[in-house]
Amino acid sequence: MSGEVASGDSARLFPHTRWSVVLAATQRHSSPESAAALESLCRAYWHPLYAYVRRSGQSPHDAQDITQEFFALLLEKHWLDTADREKGRLRTFLIVALKNFMSKEWRRASAQKRGGGSAHVAFDTTLAETVYATDSSTKLAPDEIFDREWALTLLDLTLKRLQAEFAAAGKGNDFEALKGCLMAAHGGIDYTAVASQLEMNEGAARVAVHRLRKRFRDVYREEISQTLAEGADLDAELRHLAGALSQE
Repeated sequence: MSGEVASGDSARLFPHTRWSVVLAATQRHSSPESAAALESLCRAYWHPLYAYVRRSGQSPHDAQDITQEFFALLLEKHWLDTADREKGRLRTFLIVALKNFMSKEWRRASAQKRGGGSAHVAFDTTLAETVYATDSSTKLAPDEIFDREWALTLLDLTLKRLQAEFAAAGKGNDFEALKGCLMAAHGGIDYTAVASQLEMNEGAARVAVHRLRKRFRDVYREEISQTLAEGADLDAELRHLAGALSQE
């Protein structure tokens, strides 16, 4: 692999986050663009909420219903209109809104069974349940499992972005060879094996690994920033998520 994968403007933190853009859109007039942006957020971040509902004692079937119903009403009832644009974290807003929904809205909404014109966001709940069932962190409280799954979701979004960048540069195979180095300690990386897979010398392999790890850190920070209000303390959120990932 020669050179760096071009990332263009994506290497910078966006001046306007997805969260702030969606909030601004929903607090003006509803539009197909704002609805599409909100649906994109729902698709990206729903899994931690499902894990929270399951850890709260709900069955897989009820957890699926609750999560689907919550996001349907989030879209339909414009709950984001009440969000605090200056202080809001997407993470905090969603979990507080879900808790309120579970305590006040769900039974009533389920009894009413809205008509066919309702907005729905389709999720792969079968996969979510498989992931939840194989999770070994059985001692974590619902709020702790939510934060840990939130951090894992951001890591997954980061990996998908990196994979897409390499694919766009025609270097998808390079990413497959390098991605195992992302979480490894420096002393645990077999650079000889990496060099062999990439068909380059060991020095070039070390450079490739270094560049990927740096790009990973940048994109992960950017993904976190997308869930915060403009001007929020990104480093504090990084520390919080690192603590959540360290829990077992």
